[in-house]
Amino acid sequence: MGDKTQTHPGAAGRAMAADHPASVRNVVLVGHSGSGKTTLVEALALTAGAVNRAGRVEDGGSISDYDEIEHRQQRSVQLSLVPVEWDGIKINVLDTPGYADFVGELRAGLRAADAALFVVSASDGVDGSTRMVWEECAAVGMPRAIVITHLEAARADFEEMTRVCAEAFGADDPDAVLPLYLPLRGPQGPDGHAPVTGLVGLLTQKLFDYSSGERKESEPGEDQLPQLEEARNRLIEGIIAESEDETLMDRYLGGEQVDVKTLIEDLERAVARGAFFPVLAAAPAAEGAKQGIGTVEILELITRGFPTPLEHEAPAVTTIDGGPRELRPCDPDGPLVAEIVKTSSDPYVGRVSLVRVFSGTLRPDETVHVSGHGLADRGHEDHDVDERVGALSTPFGKQQRPVTHVIAGDLACVAKLGRAETGDTLSAKDDPLLMEPWQMPDPLLPLAIQAHSKPDEDKLSQGLARLVAEDPTMRLEQNQDTHQVVLWCLGEAHADVALERLRSRYGVQVDVVRHRVSLRETFADRSAGRGRHVKQSGGHGQYAICEIEVEPLPGGSGIEFVDKVVGGAVPRQFIPSVEKGVRTQAAKGVAAGHPLIDVRVTLLDGKAHSVDSSDAAFQTAGALALREAAADARIHLLEPVAEVTVLVGDDYVGPVMSDLSGRRGRVLGTEQVGSGRTLIRAEVPEIEIGRYAIDLRSLSHGTARFDRRYVRHEPMPPQVADRVRQQEREAS
Repeated sequence: MGDKTQTHPGAAGRAMAADHPASVRNVVLVGHSGSGKTTLVEALALTAGAVNRAGRVEDGGSISDYDEIEHRQQRSVQLSLVPVEWDGIKINVLDTPGYADFVGELRAGLRAADAALFVVSASDGVDGSTRMVWEECAAVGMPRAIVITHLEAARADFEEMTRVCAEAFGADDPDAVLPLYLPLRGPQGPDGHAPVTGLVGLLTQKLFDYSSGERKESEPGEDQLPQLEEARNRLIEGIIAESEDETLMDRYLGGEQVDVKTLIEDLERAVARGAFFPVLAAAPAAEGAKQGIGTVEILELITRGFPTPLEHEAPAVTTIDGGPRELRPCDPDGPLVAEIVKTSSDPYVGRVSLVRVFSGTLRPDETVHVSGHGLADRGHEDHDVDERVGALSTPFGKQQRPVTHVIAGDLACVAKLGRAETGDTLSAKDDPLLMEPWQMPDPLLPLAIQAHSKPDEDKLSQGLARLVAEDPTMRLEQNQDTHQVVLWCLGEAHADVALERLRSRYGVQVDVVRHRVSLRETFADRSAGRGRHVKQSGGHGQYAICEIEVEPLPGGSGIEFVDKVVGGAVPRQFIPSVEKGVRTQAAKGVAAGHPLIDVRVTLLDGKAHSVDSSDAAFQTAGALALREAAADARIHLLEPVAEVTVLVGDDYVGPVMSDLSGRRGRVLGTEQVGSGRTLIRAEVPEIEIGRYAIDLRSLSHGTARFDRRYVRHEPMPPQVADRVRQQEREAS
């Protein structure tokens, strides 16, 4: 790394189909919103010769953020794949959104990649969410490197930002997070800022000057070498500490000069196994430049330091019925196992599925088995279907470039898989298999919607089904209690994109309405009621009288019906009719239209007529009796209570607990989780946490996450109940 003088551009406009896993690298870009990931992707493509000028393909469009929504919002909202070729290696660059609402797209990128580039802005530093992703990658041993961007910003300090990265990412071993290059700066401008013009390699001690628009190599001056000595020695010691040659450190400390080639080989091995995390620099290219500053060095690191798919462990795979199945890692001749990491809709070709092939070889026009399991709680029904694969292609901006096959370790797009959804497994028709789905965050922000007009209503269900098929971090709920259609999202931006896609892609206009929680009613004390349904007209009349007593029961008891009729006052055949009438009325509610629960209804007495009494008459009498009992009793409005667990940094424990208390929450306890984090458990009324996903993110600066679980319904305080009833009257 750092010793090449020639670039190896791929041919623009030519689709790349890898023939062996060793010639593929899959790398995902991670970083907060605005860190410069998309700009870096475009600079890498420019250097590799894949675009004609920064970020532009032949049709003039952007190579990465080409979605109309991304143009309007001026940020990435979805995972995009940009393949480039360098030194005979196909590099699948996965650009992910940095905004927290689109973490599902980030996790899809992590699933499809074998290594990660963490992009850190020199002007913004490392945020809490980026640290959390780093820890997730560390937990699974994913190789990582760091690219510091925005070095052109005023007061940008590469050395200081390297120290910040070592503190943030090198908690266990700060000497494993070290720069491979130092930026060179030109003369100071009128604003006193010196622009970055090139880099100096610490191992090779070569200068790489980009000021002309192309990378030119030269030797450093004698006066520059002492400035590099300290950083170079520390880098060498860091590499040797991770060397598999246990004698190398002793020899180095004994004064032996270690060959640069040996150091580079040890560095590449340490990076590939996730033991060393190099820091690189990137800066914008000059106008009309053929190469972005630092992009050659990044491409060299990816091709020579990052692992091949052959070094990626085979995923956990089972048969459809759950039996274990062993796979060889990344075998192009093995059984077909591929996973859909992203689903999107194209107005011309329909549904397009981005797949990562983990085993076997995928070819067009063959029939494959599509399996989707484990996401039923998000509106994704389990499914097992056989489908014919359409055309295979490599995405490049808005273009789709055909490829003849996709081998194990590679990524490509598959057209016209009508039933396939994100997270599904593709396997051979005669050997169906299933991959364990990856971990995805729960959507915890409810968005209640309704069709804007009758034509929209006709298209709404199909549009919503396609929307959740594309995005497994979104959950669709048809609430039977409130009769609302609810989209559960990760945040406001996620919800905005969902509404925009419904409108622009699927032609469905919806209105957002107030989300209602599932309230209940119960009796506060004992009460009695008499139901009298007596009517006489031509022919048979209707005659039924029943007397009941209602008393409250402990929470979770439901509705209990007791028969204490004596002497046959209500004939035996009509007692079930009274119960049915009571339960039907209870389901409708007795005060504010919410279901009645946790009461015992006792049938005490009644009257019947030998001719005019009927099943329907006693059902009506039972319902009337329950309504009369409710009219003379205090009725409690019950609200659902959730157990909320919040994982938060120690610095924010106090504000989070105070905020929970302000939401009528009861803190149950706290416990330390790892270093610097606390898990808070509390019970909070669900009506108070409708927007908690947004508020917690603001309160903790994006570093906290929470889960919720329904516990029970309990009486709502009178002043809150009055406010809710008033809102319901206004809404109706």
